[in-house]
Amino acid sequence: MPRFFSRGFFIVKKKTRRKLNHREQGFRGALALALHLTLLTAAQAWAQGAIPQPAQKTDVPIPAVLEVTDETGRQVKIPQAVRRIVSLAPSLTETIYALGAQDRLVGVTDYCDYPPEAQLKPKIGGPINPSLEQLVALKPDLVLVTKSLNRRETVEALDRLGIATYATDPRTVEGMLASTARLAELIGAGEQGKALVAGLRARLAELKRLLATHPARRVLFVVWHEPLISIGRDTFLADALRLAGAESVVNTTQDWPRLALEEVVRLQPDYLVFASSHADERERDFEALRGRPGWRSLEAVRQRRLAVISDAVNRPSPQLVAAIEELARQLHPEAFDAKPETRDEKNETRQPKKATAAKRWGSRPCGR
Repeated sequence: MPRFFSRGFFIVKKKTRRKLNHREQGFRGALALALHLTLLTAAQAWAQGAIPQPAQKTDVPIPAVLEVTDETGRQVKIPQAVRRIVSLAPSLTETIYALGAQDRLVGVTDYCDYPPEAQLKPKIGGPINPSLEQLVALKPDLVLVTKSLNRRETVEALDRLGIATYATDPRTVEGMLASTARLAELIGAGEQGKALVAGLRARLAELKRLLATHPARRVLFVVWHEPLISIGRDTFLADALRLAGAESVVNTTQDWPRLALEEVVRLQPDYLVFASSHADERERDFEALRGRPGWRSLEAVRQRRLAVISDAVNRPSPQLVAAIEELARQLHPEAFDAKPETRDEKNETRQPKKATAAKRWGSRPCGR
């Protein structure tokens, strides 16, 4: 019987001493030739498939505009390369600066005062009635507006002029963060937006940790004292109060409710909260209120439980987080004054030092 041995993936019969006749030799030769041709064809096919083929060129043009839906539900076509921006709201101007895109900001309103450098930008009037002639002369690629401040007529006029207008409408602090991220993507600053929003969320998370064991303070946020105007429960300001460890005593769906002083006396808030860019002025106003009938009936007024914070809290921009931290420090100073005890302090037998006194109500622990 013939013996076999293995060579690679093929099984080969070992040669015997018997001579092959011509017929067997011809058959063996034809078989070998067929096998050789089969292997050669397979190798060529594999080689052709293994060599990467050059990508075929396409003539599909890159779209010049990006169609998006803004925060009011409008369909907007925005140029993909946004080089010139006009802001019609102070909060949007602050956001553009926070994203590091201020070099592309070519126009702002008369009320865009933060950061201070924004006051040097070309002005196009107020947010309610901007000068369309001046705005068009700036040749913007994109105009930013906000639903809570700008008029629909302004947006419609810009649409007729063929100027792209994107509207924001943040109703909560989280909404402000999401709006900031969307704006960053629209103007080509996506990475800066992600880093900015991540940092703000981390600060809010730390604030939540510090206030976790402290009960919320009942406050009256005074937008204006004569007539007395406060905030509704569905505004971003009410949400900011909650994040600062407070809750408004006013529970209404109106954004800016007008209140009777008698109703506030009945509610008896623990603290009064004012927002101002000049804390000294607000403190003088508070001192004047203490002498007025009605206001003297408030325990918060008699005990001088007052918090004056930066007016950045009035604007849904990244600066809002700093204002929330500022308010939390004034309402809950004990949450920030506490210091973990070190190992050396634990080993000491003497009495620990007294904690430093909290800053008095009405002081500003930090600036804008």
